[in-house]
Amino acid sequence: MPKKEAKMEKRRSTNGVLEFADKLWDAANRLRGRVEAAQYKHFVLPLIFLKYLSDAFEERRKWLAAAVNDPQNEDYYVPSATEEEVRSITEDKDEYLSAYVFFVPEVARWQYLLARAAQPDIGRLINQAMIAIEKENPNQLRGVLPKVYAAASIPPETLGELVNLFSTIGFGDREAVATDALGRTYEYFIQKFAEAEGKGGGEFYTPRSVVRLLVGMLEPYEGRVYDPACGSGGMFVQSRKFIERHNGRGKGIAIYGQESVEATWRICRMNLAIRHLEGAIELGDTLHDDRFKDLKADFIITNPPFNMKRWGADKVQGDVRLKYGQPPDSNANYMWIQHYIHHLAPNGRAGFVMANGSLSVGGREGEMRRRIIEADLVTAWSRCRPSCSSRRGYPRAYGSSLATKMRSGRASGTARARRSSSTPGNWASWSTGRTATSRKRKSPGSRGPTARGRARRTPAHTRTWPGFAGRRSSTRSQSTASS
Repeated sequence: MPKKEAKMEKRRSTNGVLEFADKLWDAANRLRGRVEAAQYKHFVLPLIFLKYLSDAFEERRKWLAAAVNDPQNEDYYVPSATEEEVRSITEDKDEYLSAYVFFVPEVARWQYLLARAAQPDIGRLINQAMIAIEKENPNQLRGVLPKVYAAASIPPETLGELVNLFSTIGFGDREAVATDALGRTYEYFIQKFAEAEGKGGGEFYTPRSVVRLLVGMLEPYEGRVYDPACGSGGMFVQSRKFIERHNGRGKGIAIYGQESVEATWRICRMNLAIRHLEGAIELGDTLHDDRFKDLKADFIITNPPFNMKRWGADKVQGDVRLKYGQPPDSNANYMWIQHYIHHLAPNGRAGFVMANGSLSVGGREGEMRRRIIEADLVTAWSRCRPSCSSRRGYPRAYGSSLATKMRSGRASGTARARRSSSTPGNWASWSTGRTATSRKRKSPGSRGPTARGRARRTPAHTRTWPGFAGRRSSTRSQSTASS
């Protein structure tokens, strides 16, 4: 198939997945009734995960059964295999783990639940399934799956209808795997729950466009990737996709994350397991209980909770992370920023979302900002416009936030800032220019060399910006560079 046709076919498959996911969401949402979205997601998302585990298991099971009776398969063929011999292979746990498939015991298989979906104790049976899967796969899933269905506020009839609804989808066959049907459906459901929750949804989901912007700024081809406020794990997923889009260049990434909300931590672990991503994802309060005190990350990609008040500043007095000053208890933004700086490796880079007000606040935080800028750690800002997501209903905080890129060490040259037109809908971006690669532009928007030697377009109609703490940028045209 020609390359262009293959790309169009992939696009049609992807669009088909999203259309299907949209219909699936509408059906599942109708069953929600009066249950709050914030609560409902903790029942629905694990059920989707359970369906995936069962589908992948059944696909591998069918393959093993066929291989035992296939004379061409030298590894598995058994002449005149009896039913017992076939079963001994299809129920061998190692045959699944060796193929990176979770072993699913009989009481947790979807067909078992589907046959009992109309029973009044379906909640207990789902709990039993979750317990059985964790017991068989303790290294990957211990403590991850919820056992809340028996005592749920959702009626057993609704749980049964959800089981019937999800029975209409298949996630384990080759076509579904090729189009990432499960991953995209799961991500779509997380997104829709975030929309339904409004502002609170931002605590566990960052719009995909913002995540892709951060990942694109940092280019995490390989190394240690850390998200200290990892939510549902979208930063890790997009980092993997970035590598795949660039033909798998690099030796891979090691994942480190921390999340303070247990239910969200579970969603993150399931989201990563769906994509066969493994990493150290810890549960705890990052600011007061840093689980990775000795970690020096090559990349930090994160979206922390904005403008946290009464966050416990007194508990971090004299903390080793506070190199640039003690943040006030009225706002934790600069505690988060200093946490990132502390955890960067010597050549590390951080990309994060931060409240727009962090650029203009004065007092103690303004002094910390001045010290960070004078240390020449900041490379670029991109102001996130209100329409950063194509969907309605996202937390409005993203309309007044910044995607920020920092580095761990001082770069050569002087930091100069440039801002695009303030017309609504345009990006506002700042960057550090390096004199070694600086050239005058022939016209606004023309291309210039970057520190990596690649051409990069900068916003047209630029103008100078006063910068921080009275530091005024040069009016001289200069190429954009990034560390």
